[in-house]
Amino acid sequence: MTILVTGATGSVGRLLVDELVASGVSSVRALTNNPRRAALPAGVEVAEGYLGRPSTLPAALKGVDTVYLAPLPAAVDSFVECAVEAGVRRVVVLSGEPAEYEAAGDPSGWHYYKVERAVEEAGFEWTHLRPGQFMNNTLDWAASIKAEGVVRAPYPEAVQTPIDLADIAAVARVVLLDERYAGRKLVMSGPEAITQPEEVALIGAAIGRSVRFEALTRAEALAAWAPSMGVQTAEWLLDGFRMMSEYRMTPEPTVLEVTGRAALSYREWAVRNAAAFI
Repeated sequence: MTILVTGATGSVGRLLVDELVASGVSSVRALTNNPRRAALPAGVEVAEGYLGRPSTLPAALKGVDTVYLAPLPAAVDSFVECAVEAGVRRVVVLSGEPAEYEAAGDPSGWHYYKVERAVEEAGFEWTHLRPGQFMNNTLDWAASIKAEGVVRAPYPEAVQTPIDLADIAAVARVVLLDERYAGRKLVMSGPEAITQPEEVALIGAAIGRSVRFEALTRAEALAAWAPSMGVQTAEWLLDGFRMMSEYRMTPEPTVLEVTGRAALSYREWAVRNAAAFI
């Protein structure tokens, strides 16, 4: 059984390749745009290509039984067409928690829900992985922490349940190898509910110096974020933080239930990534 990992040099995909190899999977194929720079483990078959370049997919999918699918909604229709033609049987989708909002009529999750729906309608055996916010997102604070010892962000009261990328990859590895998860939508999170000021304090403890949190108003955050990500994306993110301030998130036990080990805490993540903030 050949498993194709798309986005194999991306944030989760690269970790998943390592997970599969460490588990003894002998037939792993990695789809990557730049094989020379991929630095993939020995024994991994490299397929040069990208989901956004449909012409590269038939060769990458040849002989593949199961696919780990990175979320790229603009390319999902082409992927589905090629995967059906290649005889792919199972697809494990890296989706996101907001997909449930789109399913309920809220457009904020369209990015993920479009991919989920296309895979389901094509008739594959499927599993959807729905992580929430990534712990790695807080690496965006590194520059201001290094320069000023400060993090400026909106909605300090928002309660989140961030997850480590390695925990997502570990869940994906189990799901790819265990068909009992077919037809399930696995919402996953880190092990704790935490606010941004609490995260900042844990980073400070990890690097051994005080880091302060300064709350931004919504207007201030929009002005700061819009130039780099666009107004629509900035407003979408702000709406997410607003919702988390109004409705406290609670941790999901999925990582522990699926992998048999506890999800990484933010304190542990901050210690492991302390060098990024120094």
